[in-house]
Amino acid sequence: MIEVEGLTKYYGRFAAIKDVSFKIESGEIVGFLGPNGAGKTTTMRILTCYSPPSAGAARILGMDVTENSLKIRGRIGYLPESVPLYEWMRVGSYLSYTAKAKGVASSVRRREIERVAETVNIAHVKHKIIKTLSKGFKQRVGLAQALIGDPPILILDEPTIGLDPQQIREIRELIKGFSHNRTVILSSHILPEVSQVCDRVIIMNKGVIVAEDTPRNLTIGSAKSARIELIANAPKKELEMLLLGLPHVNTVTPLECGHNAHEVGFIVETEPHTDVRPVIAQAIVQKGWGLLSLRALVATLEDVFIDLVTEEQHDNGDTQAPAEEAAV
Repeated sequence: MIEVEGLTKYYGRFAAIKDVSFKIESGEIVGFLGPNGAGKTTTMRILTCYSPPSAGAARILGMDVTENSLKIRGRIGYLPESVPLYEWMRVGSYLSYTAKAKGVASSVRRREIERVAETVNIAHVKHKIIKTLSKGFKQRVGLAQALIGDPPILILDEPTIGLDPQQIREIRELIKGFSHNRTVILSSHILPEVSQVCDRVIIMNKGVIVAEDTPRNLTIGSAKSARIELIANAPKKELEMLLLGLPHVNTVTPLECGHNAHEVGFIVETEPHTDVRPVIAQAIVQKGWGLLSLRALVATLEDVFIDLVTEEQHDNGDTQAPAEEAAV
């Protein structure tokens, strides 16, 4: 469906993206993650034929983005971060204008507008002026224009930015429903949203891909340590020394446990892919102490993201990027 090989884009002497390669299959929802200036928007601009690459190739539905720009644009629905709405128009008129611009035949235009309006639940506001709509409904109108023409590929750049939690949940459910018959690329800074919606995640930093996998595999496989939360009735110092003496334990960090002076807690970091909970439990019971809670702390996509980005900064040096980076 989408094939990217060695994609590179220069702005002057600054490489916004460098040798980027990935594949996205039909029906996948793939999340694009990265800090500001990572190269996500530059990659999306190339895939939507808005900007040509400096080197490498990108093929969509078997067509090269530099050779078949107009054909590809007709097969992609694009929602940029700043939704392109003419706010003085009524919703229905705007969608009609968009359908005409996309080449939808006049004989089916009204039916197509009704279809997308029902899909994103804006049929009851078609008569309203866009400027009077809430942020959530404006975002739905933006999604509706992306869906006109029933494109097999959707590229959504920050589709939930500025929305309240309820609106985010509604847009998230819409996006999940889109994957039944189309491919979706989703760029977002809201990492829990990406975890819940996306089948696969591509993380970019400083113009290169630093990780690519399912959210679950990333949180399991990229963890540099396993963490355990422990609460017990025990002497604090003695328990800390006991934990530090156990095999595979790297660090022990005190944890606030409330008002009970007899309860102590620790976050225990161990070597990755190890589970020392049975050993900890046995050691505490043998001491005659009370074990109140013992649970593994699962890494989140946010933990993985921060680790990867921080690691890249340390490896490459925390240097100031050129001014062109602000545009990508």
